[in-house]
Amino acid sequence: MGPRAVRGLGRTVTGAPPAGVRATARIRAVADGRGGTALPVLAGEGPLALRRVRSGAGSRDEAGVMLVGAMSAPLGGDRLAVDAEAGPGARLALGTAAATLALPGRGGAPALYGVRLAVAAGAAVRWLPEPLVSVRGSDLRVHTRVELAAGARLVLREEQVLGRTGEEPGLLRSRLTADLDGRPLLDQELACGPGAPGGWDGPAVLAGHRAVGQLLVVDPEFAAAPPAPAALGEYAVAVPLAGPAVLVSALAPDALALRRVLDAACRTYGR
Repeated sequence: MGPRAVRGLGRTVTGAPPAGVRATARIRAVADGRGGTALPVLAGEGPLALRRVRSGAGSRDEAGVMLVGAMSAPLGGDRLAVDAEAGPGARLALGTAAATLALPGRGGAPALYGVRLAVAAGAAVRWLPEPLVSVRGSDLRVHTRVELAAGARLVLREEQVLGRTGEEPGLLRSRLTADLDGRPLLDQELACGPGAPGGWDGPAVLAGHRAVGQLLVVDPEFAAAPPAPAALGEYAVAVPLAGPAVLVSALAPDALALRRVLDAACRTYGR
């Protein structure tokens, strides 16, 4: 890797890359008592800059926050985290301004990227980041943890692309865990790329596809009318979970095709 570039105030500063950046973005959303959502905590560090934006859903009671990359990250050795909490009655929409590139570092250490979403009773969170791209030579471990109280709502989308156009991927290990009212709702893990367990690209896992994604929707209304299992095309399926939730899993040849499938699923289940 070459020097690390930091963007800010219209200029680019370069220097020797650090051994590894440690940074956490913290978001706390609360109901403001007037039908809207306030953000008493909105604090980013290093490459994790935060900006308040208008909610994409156009809802006046929802606070929108965009994660804006302020430098190249994650590189090997980085430790990055996003920690977001939505209090009772709050509505929060989280996204990223661009795709996240997992890049190789000089020392060979893996990068760690953690996301924690805590959603209180009566609150709603939408976590809809742009795709994560596993670049050749990179080693990234991602863990998304969701903690939901009874009566919470969640729409969560994850999209992972193995390599840039015409490029082999790096090693990507991704885990998603979700608890609802203190009980496990979902715990799944996927490892892809050089160094992953054998068969990751075979017919039982990715079957040669280079884009993989999922949509998790938790909605109290599903308790009375749970979604039925459904095939959403040749390489996508919706499966109800043991709770008021549905999980959509999809494979696609590229990021655009994957987004089309997940957008359609979001319109069906995410409301």
